[in-house]
Amino acid sequence: MNYIDEKYLYIISENRRLSKQLVNNEINIVILSNIIVHQIKEILEYPLRTEGINAKVEFGDYDNIVQDSQKYIGSSLVIIFWELCNIIDGLQYKIELLSENGFETIIEKLKLEIDLVLKNLQKTSLVLINKFTSLHFLNSNIRERNLHILGDQLNKHLKKAINANVRLVDLEKVLSIVGVEKSIDFRTFYSSKALYTVDFFKAYAEYIKPFIMSVNGKAKKILIFDCDNTLWNGILGEDGFDKIEMSSRTKAGAVFYEIQALAVDLQKQGILIGLNSKNNPDDVDEVIRFHPDMQLKDEYITINKSNWSDKVSNLREIADELNIGLDSFVVIDDSPFEVNLIKKELPEVTVLQVPVELYKYPKMFRENMGLFYNHSITAEDRKKIGMYKQQEKREGVKKKFTDIEDYLESLELKMTIHENNNSIIHRISQLTQKTNQFNLTTKRYTEGDIKNFIENKNFVIVAFSISDKFGDSGVTGLCIVNLYNKIQSAEIDSFLMSCRIIGRNIEYAFVDYLMNILNRYKINTITANYIRTKKNEQVKEFYDRCSFSLTKSTNSVRNYTLDRSNYKPKRFNYIEVINESQY
Repeated sequence: MNYIDEKYLYIISENRRLSKQLVNNEINIVILSNIIVHQIKEILEYPLRTEGINAKVEFGDYDNIVQDSQKYIGSSLVIIFWELCNIIDGLQYKIELLSENGFETIIEKLKLEIDLVLKNLQKTSLVLINKFTSLHFLNSNIRERNLHILGDQLNKHLKKAINANVRLVDLEKVLSIVGVEKSIDFRTFYSSKALYTVDFFKAYAEYIKPFIMSVNGKAKKILIFDCDNTLWNGILGEDGFDKIEMSSRTKAGAVFYEIQALAVDLQKQGILIGLNSKNNPDDVDEVIRFHPDMQLKDEYITINKSNWSDKVSNLREIADELNIGLDSFVVIDDSPFEVNLIKKELPEVTVLQVPVELYKYPKMFRENMGLFYNHSITAEDRKKIGMYKQQEKREGVKKKFTDIEDYLESLELKMTIHENNNSIIHRISQLTQKTNQFNLTTKRYTEGDIKNFIENKNFVIVAFSISDKFGDSGVTGLCIVNLYNKIQSAEIDSFLMSCRIIGRNIEYAFVDYLMNILNRYKINTITANYIRTKKNEQVKEFYDRCSFSLTKSTNSVRNYTLDRSNYKPKRFNYIEVINESQY
């Protein structure tokens, strides 16, 4: 959804309404700035709250970034507006009159302050820092000026200095969306140091929203296309194989050629691509395999529901077959009827309609690619479609067995344990952000958080990767344990596993090995929690099945404890467990 056209008073009203509905799991967002930016509060909270993220924005003291960076280290997210024009009062004009020595003094001072701020915030989950820009004052200036040189040098320093938990926000891109003239209010800047307009803040909120959605497990995972007039120009059943167009060489086909290229790019980033089209399946298969202009070949398509069933039923089937929640879906269709039907029947699905004016289609596509944003692309992402195809082979073999244990034994399962492994921080963070169904606490952690855990001797992160005779599923599960200063007790902070490997008793083999690790740390008592969400009901009694004793239970939380001497291992002999340190 785009909030650029929403009225400010409407945003305030709706944001207040949503704040009363969302009362749990508050996400604390702190904005540090050397200008006045208070209008952004509701404008940023509102789009996040519409996505179920209970955001609460507060502000540090005016022009107190360095000191406040120490004060707010425990925040979920810190956003920094560090404007060149107010580093010292009137710098936008004073800097051009400075001596060379005075200019260098400012640069060195700011570099030191940047380093100090980043050091103070290195334990914060996520930090968004706006890149420095002189565009507010020099957008029509032909010559390179000192203000521009200052911003350029500071940005180069930022790129070298940022930690794993920091992301840079390209402010000039936001300014280009709205336009410099509509982004800046010089009247309020000169009267009260309030530089930006409401329109700018709305565009800014939209721009940074994917960062926040991603770390809170809200990034989309799969893109579903209709075919006719969506992937190609024309109707396959009427125009035929030779008449549909998707060639970059034709006026009618060029837009669709570009859309397919963008879809292939998304797939290579780990996004699943599927089809949901009312067509004869054999006809669609022929286009995919043999049409010379078709870029979205079978190797890029995870699932194909080309048939005459209704599209809502097809989407439900796709969700079941791939074990992905419908709120992770984005659907593109050209039919207003189908778009409205899906919105009505499956409101959790994000639905985009192909614009009537086709030249707007690629722009619409690009504007919504942020829905799929992930902080990093892992090896598992790049191999994802292959993993799903491996799973199809497993299911095919499974049908030949009458005994599930015989089937599991035939898989030649191998589990590799990774203990406090810095090389897979990206993947560990990603698992916490994406895993919903087999996730006992559903805590979301950034790469910076995971790095901090690994460097903290009071925590241990144990992850595992899985392979079998059909292929390697990669790193697919983990447990984060708080060792409490190694005083013989520990708490399981997070326990999760990818839905792709559910049903192979892997989770129990992992717990067996986890107990060996905790024995090494001389842990006798282990506590754990199950925190209920809309998606993790299936693991409600997981700890009960792992010898833990239920100590307290409410509708939303179940608390457990285990005396390790009472643990009863499962010992699934058909799962070979290897610690990577043994290699």
